[in-house]
Amino acid sequence: MKKGFRKSRWFGVALAALLSGCMVGPDYQTPELELPETWPEHIELNQAERGEWRNWWHQFDDPALTKLVERATQDNLELAVQLARIQEARAQLGFADAELFPSVGYQAEATRERTPGASIPIDIEPVQDLITSTSNQFSLAGSLEYEFDLWGRLARQREAALATFSESLFARDAAEIGVIADVVTIYFDLKSAQYQREILEETEATYEETYRLQKLRFDVGDISELAFRQAEAEWRGVRTELPQVKQQVETLKGALAILVGLTPRELMSELDYGDTHLEEIAEPRRLPHLLPSELLQRRPDIRAAEATLIAANAQVGVAEAARLPSINLNASIASVAADSSDLFTDNARSWGLGASIVGPLLDFGRTRANVETAEAQVEQASAQYRLTVLTAFNEVRDALYTYDISQQRAEAADAQLEAVQRARDLAVLMHEQGQTNMLERLDAERSLLSAQLDRADVRRERLAATATLFKALGGGWQANIPTQAQTPSS
Repeated sequence: MKKGFRKSRWFGVALAALLSGCMVGPDYQTPELELPETWPEHIELNQAERGEWRNWWHQFDDPALTKLVERATQDNLELAVQLARIQEARAQLGFADAELFPSVGYQAEATRERTPGASIPIDIEPVQDLITSTSNQFSLAGSLEYEFDLWGRLARQREAALATFSESLFARDAAEIGVIADVVTIYFDLKSAQYQREILEETEATYEETYRLQKLRFDVGDISELAFRQAEAEWRGVRTELPQVKQQVETLKGALAILVGLTPRELMSELDYGDTHLEEIAEPRRLPHLLPSELLQRRPDIRAAEATLIAANAQVGVAEAARLPSINLNASIASVAADSSDLFTDNARSWGLGASIVGPLLDFGRTRANVETAEAQVEQASAQYRLTVLTAFNEVRDALYTYDISQQRAEAADAQLEAVQRARDLAVLMHEQGQTNMLERLDAERSLLSAQLDRADVRRERLAATATLFKALGGGWQANIPTQAQTPSS
């Protein structure tokens, strides 16, 4: 008895090994890529714990910005679409998991049937009456069906479903990073526009006062009409620029409102954008540190592209297995009786066992075309993966240089503003002492206004360049993806 048991056990192990070795289709191999060993030499990324840049927008130290980002990650409609895709992929993975197991079903049936004697070709009424009958039949049956995964079709199908599920998660993470970066960037645009509006309003008030004083002097004949008209032109010129900046502020508010997922009613009311001044926004001094090779794991769009490639590769195995015979097992057990009281008796018992081998014999190239289609899709996914990697590295390269150049521009703008401020102060002093005319003073005022607006714009560019660099380096994302040996929890 023991020997027989041992033989059966070893036979089962051998059979399982044989079947697992019959899985058709190529196993996934990570594409080989030539990656740089380091980033450009003139760019130095300081060491920082990844936990510090998981929520990288906190480094700007702006509670209003943090509140907007948190709302956007909860209510943004684009992210809602991605979440629905995750749910769909999760359901498909659950279906692929279930396909690996037998299908067990049941059927309960009760019928009452009358057999007419007139249906018999005997035109004798007594005989027809004798044949006419009414009968009952009750049945309760259970069935089991199972596809023997001889060539690994179902396993490859599950592999593809798991990769598709992973891709949906990575795509959602990539979309979230994009939404956060858009919120941060547009927020900086808004704060810059509000600051420029503030500068123009202050300048407009100053120019209006200057115009009023010049008009009084012109009325009493102290100055020429040219000096008076020049002051008026400067004042009205600023008044012309102010509405455009105000319109820009309102447009940016609307764009930001859409990103954070406001309802139409909320959109038409005033959202709290915070009262943080552009100059009060802190500039992060520490940036994430990672090697170029780590970017492949940090960027969710790269991971999503690779997951698509894995799914396409598994589909080749599914298509190849479809060209080979499949073995199906089925079993049934039932209880059938003319009277319900006889159900489950020995005489009412019925059962059946069966097996079938099904496969294509002559399909005129249909299955082969399916394999070629799957292989072509692998080539597409592979090219898309390489393109995604190349695009990601180009984005990092551009972001690094933009970040570096923005620092240089910020330093130059600070120096320019300081110089223009000194020149303006000197022009005011000399005008008050009668050493220069009003035109020279107004020219100095105009230069100061231009320098202040430029400084605000450069400040915005610097903050936006920092946000873009965080986005390019995969900031804000944290891997939490099931491995090939895991299944997602429902």
